[in-house]
Amino acid sequence: MSYISMNLVTMFYLIASVCFIQALKGLSSPATARTGNAFGMSGMAIATITTVALIFKLQAQAASTGGLGFTLVLIGVVVGGGIGAFAAKKVEMTKMPELVAAMHSLIGLAAVCIAIAVVAEPWVFQITTQGVALPFGNRLELFIGTFVGAVTFSGSVIAFGKLSGKYKFRLFQGAPVSFPGQHMLNLGIAVALVALGLVFCFAPGVEPAWTPFIIMAVLAFILGVLIIIPIGGADMPVVVSMLNSYSGWAAAGIGFSLNNSMLIIAGSLVGSSGAILSYIMCKAMNRSFFNVILGGFGGDPAAAAVGGAQEQRPVKSGSADDAAFIMSNAETVIIVPGYGLAVARAQHSLKELVEKLTHKGVIVKYAIHPVAGRMPGHMNVLLAEAEVPYDQVFEMEDINGEFGQTDVVLVLGANDVVNPAAKDPKSPIAGMPILEAYKAKSIIVNKRSMASGYAGLDNDLFYQANTMMVFGDAKKVIEAMVKAVD
Repeated sequence: MSYISMNLVTMFYLIASVCFIQALKGLSSPATARTGNAFGMSGMAIATITTVALIFKLQAQAASTGGLGFTLVLIGVVVGGGIGAFAAKKVEMTKMPELVAAMHSLIGLAAVCIAIAVVAEPWVFQITTQGVALPFGNRLELFIGTFVGAVTFSGSVIAFGKLSGKYKFRLFQGAPVSFPGQHMLNLGIAVALVALGLVFCFAPGVEPAWTPFIIMAVLAFILGVLIIIPIGGADMPVVVSMLNSYSGWAAAGIGFSLNNSMLIIAGSLVGSSGAILSYIMCKAMNRSFFNVILGGFGGDPAAAAVGGAQEQRPVKSGSADDAAFIMSNAETVIIVPGYGLAVARAQHSLKELVEKLTHKGVIVKYAIHPVAGRMPGHMNVLLAEAEVPYDQVFEMEDINGEFGQTDVVLVLGANDVVNPAAKDPKSPIAGMPILEAYKAKSIIVNKRSMASGYAGLDNDLFYQANTMMVFGDAKKVIEAMVKAVD
């Protein structure tokens, strides 16, 4: 392995890159997602083994390095891989968004640490020889990688706290945190970052300009916090997607500095795919893509507070037995899953209910909103875990036209994504595309209470004459429906 040539390294990196591209292609559809995951894992395995072999070779060439460097690499692989495997096995589906945000933060922090190491000893990475200053192009790449990595790290930490909801610290609360002059402060920090970056890039001499570099990194960490805290819980799916994109660009930036084609390609794939997904999510939420990038899309807290004041209006409620009777006598049923279904971990019970309804001749479909849950594709992953057939699952644009001819719509823990208030030009969520459940002949809504969704708005769907509320934990309610259908 110590004699691996650079041509072989390039070839293996190219093969890994092709695997990553195939992984993205496979993950574009639930039916091919498992194949996509297999390609992704294979590509990462190839890239990791090739990189370890390259490190082994470089260390063998540098007699003064000793054996400690390679040992640390192996320790890092074993410890990091062990933690990742344990977390992946133990994490609950409801905690997946927090896990993703945490992983993004680690990628950003890794980019910053690598950049500091390169600035300190660029000759170790074979960028220059000892005693020769870093070229301007490498300094610029390091500045960009450090800036994006620092923003990704601190922003992802805040996103993790908001998604978790376990911490009392105000910055980790789901509600937007804003103060006067917030956007001007962000602008001032951004200008200062650019100025410090230029000072770092144009600094003369062999010794790196540590002062502007460190100040720039600290300000980038602060900026990451400031652009995420004004974003409310309703917008967290877009935040997760955007931070995913940032982590990719951070990796790509460091890849250019290290002249590592694997980092450049993988980072660019993650960055571009995350940006495209964020754009799709913004369209689904009627948000401005550029406001997302600038961290200014948390909405008007005052408007949300006014909208969140619920009216004391009567609702029609029923039991699980009533709901089961209505669905058993329907010809068509559309199920709208939401975060409440994930919290209750009721996906397996739901699949059993659908199987029994189908056995009775009822046509059942699932309707998925792009931002249902707390991360992109959350509901798709949830249903896939229960092995729900892919041909029963439909995206919003493919099924919205069917609600008007549907006998029954069963809404499970969803709120904002079915709120007819989006059709009201005066509503804070005006223009947000929704699943048009309100058009169905009968609507059954399962929720723990009448509490509002992430947007803090009352939902007119709950008060329609053809809506029946079934209150309670989704899993217990669905299990009672299963018994009633029998």
